[in-house]
Amino acid sequence: MNSRVLYFQPSQPHLLLSDGIDVWCASLDREPQRFYKFLSQDEQARADRFYFERDRSRFIISRGLLRTILGYYLNIDPSKIQFCYGPHGKPALQSTFHKRVVHFNLSHSHDLALYAVSWNRQVGIDVEYIRPMLEAEHIANHFFSRDENTLIRTLPAAERTDLFFKIWTSKEAYLKAIGGGLTESLTQIEISLASTELTRIVSIDGDWRNALPWHLETLNPAPNYLAALVVQGSTSQIVFRHIPNQDSDPFQAESNLKLPMK
Repeated sequence: MNSRVLYFQPSQPHLLLSDGIDVWCASLDREPQRFYKFLSQDEQARADRFYFERDRSRFIISRGLLRTILGYYLNIDPSKIQFCYGPHGKPALQSTFHKRVVHFNLSHSHDLALYAVSWNRQVGIDVEYIRPMLEAEHIANHFFSRDENTLIRTLPAAERTDLFFKIWTSKEAYLKAIGGGLTESLTQIEISLASTELTRIVSIDGDWRNALPWHLETLNPAPNYLAALVVQGSTSQIVFRHIPNQDSDPFQAESNLKLPMK
């Protein structure tokens, strides 16, 4: 297939429900040079500063895919998209479109990237590759609440790693939704993952009312990965979209898939 097909945009912007969320999942095992030309000069300069080629490639591909996805919705050339950045580095679009704001967030870990897109509502997404972490208990003691630590300790050892990453990604997704950095106290975000309840944010800064505007979903986007999505307000629909490998047009991807949630 002609490599240019990857970047053709549809004749009309992609329809995203006003209260829906699209989550895109993509492998980072792709040819980086196909995306390098989409990056802005400052993004290209940042990519060129990476010491390790693998880190450089992942940055180019993840940012290039982000531009491609946003171009798909907005019907503009990915290279023409202009970003601005919050105080902690969260990217946003400089312009509004048809009096609406496109909110988005991205996360990547190991060889997988996730992108969340919505109209007019803040979103945050975080994904982690599941692996043994010798420092997990130390991190939990410092950044998890008392109840979260108690829940982890009640589980068999084999289940603790998954729960650790579910809590961690949930907290990170919230901080990314509000544009906060790691300087924000993760202990102030209380997550409930009890089996008898829906996963949810219980309280923020010790007040349950602060958690009411936020909706949390924990995700299993691929084997050996855990992720979390945080959305401002309720949502009627979350659509999971998988971008095929590099030899395919990503926007012939399957749509209206049920999002794998736990």
